[in-house]
Amino acid sequence: MSKKEHLTPSLENPFAQKAELEFTVPGQIDYDPGLYEAALQAGYDLQQRPMKAAGIKAVQKQHEKKRMTIWERIQVLADEGSEPKVLYQNWGKNLDGASLVTAIVKVNGRDIAMYGHDFTVRAGSMDATNGSKLANLFQLAGKLGIPLVGMNDSAGAYIPAGVGGLDGYAEAFTALRKINGVVPSIMCMFGYNAGGGSYLPRQGSFVIQPNDTFFGLTGPGVVKSVLGEDVTADELGGPSVHSKSGVTDFVVPDEVAALRKVKELLNYLPDNSASQPPFQPTSDPLNRKTWDVDLLLKKSFNSPTGFNTPFDISIIIQQLCDHGDYFEIQPERARNTICALGRIGGNVVGFVANNSAVASGQIDIDAAYKNARFIRFCNVYNIPVIFMEDTTGFLPGREQEAGGIVQAGRAMLDAIIDLRTPRFLVIVRNAFGGAYASFNNYPTGADFVCALPTTRLAVMGPAGVEYVYKDEVRKIRGSIKSRVAEGIKQNIAAGMSEADAEAAASAAVAEWQKQEEALLTQRYERELMNPNEALSLGSISQIVMPSDLRKVLGEQLELHLKGYTPAPMSGVQREFH
Repeated sequence: MSKKEHLTPSLENPFAQKAELEFTVPGQIDYDPGLYEAALQAGYDLQQRPMKAAGIKAVQKQHEKKRMTIWERIQVLADEGSEPKVLYQNWGKNLDGASLVTAIVKVNGRDIAMYGHDFTVRAGSMDATNGSKLANLFQLAGKLGIPLVGMNDSAGAYIPAGVGGLDGYAEAFTALRKINGVVPSIMCMFGYNAGGGSYLPRQGSFVIQPNDTFFGLTGPGVVKSVLGEDVTADELGGPSVHSKSGVTDFVVPDEVAALRKVKELLNYLPDNSASQPPFQPTSDPLNRKTWDVDLLLKKSFNSPTGFNTPFDISIIIQQLCDHGDYFEIQPERARNTICALGRIGGNVVGFVANNSAVASGQIDIDAAYKNARFIRFCNVYNIPVIFMEDTTGFLPGREQEAGGIVQAGRAMLDAIIDLRTPRFLVIVRNAFGGAYASFNNYPTGADFVCALPTTRLAVMGPAGVEYVYKDEVRKIRGSIKSRVAEGIKQNIAAGMSEADAEAAASAAVAEWQKQEEALLTQRYERELMNPNEALSLGSISQIVMPSDLRKVLGEQLELHLKGYTPAPMSGVQREFH
């Protein structure tokens, strides 16, 4: 064998013998095949055609790209031993509809509607028949009230189909939009998807994108021809791009990890907007002490930086959840806020938490939109929400204002006001100004508000000293000139040169000013940056010790869920969302 030659793995078995299928009835002694058996054979061939349409070479080509076929993906997603119920198995003269598989499968014991492009047939491209298949599946999912899973791997519209491919996408877009908010949907992005292949999956509730995949409105070739820019597929529409913008919710290493992520996420989601998320019995006691929360705050606040010490709020979320399990949404976007699903006492709950470990937990444009979208999802699908507040406010600055922080903040506030599920607020530390007013609280509709003893709730942070104690501040700063002059006089009398006397006096007075203003700051924190006034006004229901946080929240969750009836959204449709 020459060096240039190489062996290509093959799925063909040269020793395989084709077995003739006999259509006999149990107990039948003998028969002569006739028209009936011929019809059965033709029907059987049609049943098998979707699995065999690609041919061995096309399957091998798919494997060489490190991608699975649609049937292999279904096998990974569906429960072991279950059979997919393939729907709308239509075939035209141009294999119309053959490049798309639609089915009902069992996942975690639940019925799930699923579709997947078969890239081995016509590159998974879309025509009018594909659009009808998708629309039928979406309508069925809405009618049955079962979640939808999409496995996208398509080159886009089938060009020879002409406008039929575009009509197919339009029909699918419309049908998917109509079940949005009726059943949750999870979309996996496999391979290379462009155009309508990007719009369609992003209509879903969540998007999962493995590494080494692409999706976008146009590919690098179009960008090059139109704009003259050289850009790689990864730079244009890879996971690193979409995970930062929020177009992609989860980035995973490969296709198997994506399908496992689907199964993990489904574990927290209800079948539809009229049902509750699945309850899961737990052996983790509801009254378990959360000592690790105590240790985290003790280590943080007893450090040299005191109450200004940042810490990762996800550690507290972990301590609250049953056995420490929680599922973070959009983990690579806007880390200054954490959105996650978890369970307390077996009940699914959503978490929206400021994360002081990143940018002091300040709310910027990305964080506001990330929060708003997650809150709206919980609202639609009957998921109670626990808000955890620890922020110095909205991020100020020209860049944020120019980017629309007012609009983004309003979107978050609207989502909070509209929230109808049981909702709770824990003030962990900082709750200042507009950030407190626009976060979940009693005036915006909270069912229960509690605070840790470490709470610092005020109209302004330490900068408020300038306003609350303005007379004292003015007196300190007004005496600086005379104090420096007196110091210079004393230093010269002690034998210093004039220059040295002035430098020493200025330094001494500056140190005195720093100490005096620090005392005012401590007084401000002691008198105003605490939960006392909020507690007296009823803005806070109770002070909770860190070690009792799981017990208190778990009991409130159980109490309010007893009085909550899951139902679809109703009432006035607001102008913005």
